[in-house]
Amino acid sequence: MLLTVPELAPRHGGPGAVAFDIAFAIPLLWRSRWPFPVFLVTAGIAFVQWLVGVRVLGDFALLIALYTVASREDRRTSLTAAAILEFGVILALARWFHDGHIRSFVGLTGLVAAAGILGQNIRNRRQLLESLRERADRLEYERDQQGKLAAAAERARIARELHDVVAHNLTVMIALADGAAYTLRDSPDKATEALETASRTGREALAEMRRLLGVLREQDEAADSVPQPGVPEIDALVEQVRAAGLPISYRVSPGDCPLPPGIQLTVFRIVQEALTNTLKHGGLTATAEVELVATKSDVRLSITDSGTATTGANGNGGSGLRGMRERAAVYGGAVEAGPRPQGGWVVSAHLPLEAEELS
Repeated sequence: MLLTVPELAPRHGGPGAVAFDIAFAIPLLWRSRWPFPVFLVTAGIAFVQWLVGVRVLGDFALLIALYTVASREDRRTSLTAAAILEFGVILALARWFHDGHIRSFVGLTGLVAAAGILGQNIRNRRQLLESLRERADRLEYERDQQGKLAAAAERARIARELHDVVAHNLTVMIALADGAAYTLRDSPDKATEALETASRTGREALAEMRRLLGVLREQDEAADSVPQPGVPEIDALVEQVRAAGLPISYRVSPGDCPLPPGIQLTVFRIVQEALTNTLKHGGLTATAEVELVATKSDVRLSITDSGTATTGANGNGGSGLRGMRERAAVYGGAVEAGPRPQGGWVVSAHLPLEAEELS
């Protein structure tokens, strides 16, 4: 609480002065853990020193304690410590410095202010570093979360692709194998043709699965360069399903504007999944119609069949129907599926086109 200036050397030596110097130094050992209590202890020692009337250089421990309080405690506590120390300056001036007290007051007050300001600056710098560290940790966490979300979205996309490839090609192969079994005795040539088509379909499915697995493992650099199926490939898809025994009528009005690759892949997969469901559930007498109309503003797709009313199980269930809806939702579209009043099943999709997608 009391403070002298260096130019005024202690006028009282002996064991008492040494004892006060040691008393001032010992509490500073714990100033980092208990800044304000240590300051109060040193202020109490200084008050005892003032009562005894011994002047020692150990008073500088008060400046060190004030600096520690300002660097580690809040502003209110720091101002309280500075006020206590300034009160000690006034007491010291009143007792010991009768001549030149203005100069001494300015010098002592300057030391108090310097210790407090230096400690406050250190505290502000420490808080800034902590906030920067927290921000860096938060950004790193957010980056990891974004990476996990992107990985999950990619896994979901590849899962949809695998489902569409496996379900469609296996359905076609099963239909061709059943047809070959029925015609093997009466028409060996047709049975051979059906088996060859089934073999070719299996190889195509295997090649596409290898491409998708290469993307999943990030080891096949050429996988991304393989073109995705689109509207032009629907013709080959329709022919493949016709070879499996399902009569199909296909009409397309693509318009003047080329469709984005993502929209084309979505259209292809919806047609593929709908025809696969017809093959699986439509029955032996089922027929199908595919109609695609593309304008500058949207794409409308309709797949109808004359099979049984159980095609696709229902309008809400099944991973295939869910996959179609997910694909359409990516582009702000929608897919509706359900039985027709006159019998059969219908799948309709609407995909809006933004102006920037066509540019």
